[in-house]
Amino acid sequence: MYWPATVVGALGGFALASIPGALLGGLLGQALDRRLGLQTLDDLRRLFGRPPAPTDAELLFVLLGRLAKSDGPVLAQHIQCARDEMRRLGMDEQARKQAIDAFSRGKVGQVSLRGPLRRLRREPEQAERLLRACWRMAWADGRVGSSERELIMLWGRWLARDLAEVERMGKERASARGAPAPAAGRDSAYSQALGLLGVSADSDEASIKRAYRRLLSRHHPDKLAGEGASAVLIREASDRTVALHAAYKLIRDRHGF
Repeated sequence: MYWPATVVGALGGFALASIPGALLGGLLGQALDRRLGLQTLDDLRRLFGRPPAPTDAELLFVLLGRLAKSDGPVLAQHIQCARDEMRRLGMDEQARKQAIDAFSRGKVGQVSLRGPLRRLRREPEQAERLLRACWRMAWADGRVGSSERELIMLWGRWLARDLAEVERMGKERASARGAPAPAAGRDSAYSQALGLLGVSADSDEASIKRAYRRLLSRHHPDKLAGEGASAVLIREASDRTVALHAAYKLIRDRHGF
C-alpha cells in the first residue's frame, strides 16, 4: 500500500522547486489521499475515470478478450478457447468468474496493457506462456487476421521478447493445427458450431432451429437480468448469445435454410 497523490505531489513539487517543492507537494498530496481515501494507484485511476490496471491473474484474459474482438465479432471458437485456458489453469468457480470479467473488459479495449506487460520483462517463462496463449486465441477461428498478429507482435515488444521468437511461436501453433487452409478453417468452425448447438451434421432444419431457440432462451441476458443475476453472469450470457447467433448463422448458411 502507498499513497499515490502524496507520491505524485512530491515528485511534481521536486520538479518545480527542488526539495522545498517536494515537501510542499507531498503535504498537499497527503491531504488529498486522506480526504479521498486514496491508497493505491488504481484508486487514483478511478478518481480520473480510468479503469484499473489488470492484476497478474487477470492479464491473460484481458489479452485474450482484446484479441477475440480485434478482428471482428467474438465467435464461439473464441469463447471456447478462453474456456480451454481456464481449464488448462485449473481455475475454480471464483477464479473463473474473475477471468470472464477480465475477458469482457479486454473486449471493450479500455484497459492499458503496456505497463502490466513491461513488468513481466524479468519473468520470461510467464511472458512466453502469455504469448503462446495469445497465439492459441488468434488461431481459434482457423486463421490469424492482420490486427491479431499486430497486437501479438506489439505485446511481444512490450515484453522485450525477440520478435523472430514471437513469430516462431505463431508458426508452431499453426503447425500444431496442421497449418489449416481456409476451407479447413471453415470446417473446423462448422464442427464447433454444431457442438455449441448440440446438433449433428445430419440433423434436420426443424431440430436445428429448436436447439437454437432453446439455448437462446436459456442463456439470454435479459432473462438473467430479470432473475437478478450478477453482472458477471449477465456478461457471460451476452457472450454466449453472440456465440449462439454466430453458430446458428454458420449452420444455416451451410445447410441452406
